Amino acid sequence: MSNSETGTAALNAAAEHKLEVRELDLFYGEFQALKKVNFTLARREVSALIGPSGCGKSTFIRIFNRMNDLIPSCRITGEALLDGENIFGDIDVTDLRTRVGMVFQKPNPFNMSVFDNVVYGRRMAGMRNRRELEDLAEQALIRAALWEEVKDRLKKPALRLSGGQQQRLCIARSIAMAPEIILMDEPTSALDPIATGKIEELIGELKKDFSIIIVTHAMHQAARVSDRTAFFLLGEIVEYGDTKTLFTNPREKRTEDYISGRFG
Repeated sequence: MSNSETGTAALNAAAEHKLEVRELDLFYGEFQALKKVNFTLARREVSALIGPSGCGKSTFIRIFNRMNDLIPSCRITGEALLDGENIFGDIDVTDLRTRVGMVFQKPNPFNMSVFDNVVYGRRMAGMRNRRELEDLAEQALIRAALWEEVKDRLKKPALRLSGGQQQRLCIARSIAMAPEIILMDEPTSALDPIATGKIEELIGELKKDFSIIIVTHAMHQAARVSDRTAFFLLGEIVEYGDTKTLFTNPREKRTEDYISGRFG
């Protein structure tokens, strides 16, 4: 292969990656929470992060919207690239957090109406036209599979919704900002099985338009919703690859031991 062909192949490979992490280390003071992490996320792909509690999964996803900036003792080396741009470089953090949405473990709707929750971010960004806001809210709620359940309750307090509805509302609030990536940190751990099933179905729909990373302790959930799975242990990615292959034929004995329940 010629040099030009090699360069073109490299560019094409990079274009497929929405996110790319290279040799990333993260420290809280003297404690190293992440160690030489390498990771890629393709466009319109769901990647699941599994591993024991405290192994670095949630810390890892928080690098992508710079939430770790809020911790004074946090220090990061290495690169995390969004569309080829290092997010630790000269990048507008507000813009980054618009491009990278986040859904937390516990539903966190604001103490306001369903409608005001969905359009909150856009209002803060300057959108004022009522018709545009109404259209935005409807489309976000439709995409979050919540519209039919709340279309007659848009002025009602969001805190009156069930836990599963509140979590889908939080997803709608994220969608309304038109992110490119959605981070989900154990989004169903506080929900019952029926609500969990609805969120999992929703993830399958959302990946048609978004790249998604989901942290989960439920290995069956990772197997159901993700295209690729990363196994974290003690701040390292032990193995990362095709989900079906990782669960049925893992390369690493530590991965096999974890998914078979020998530890964790």
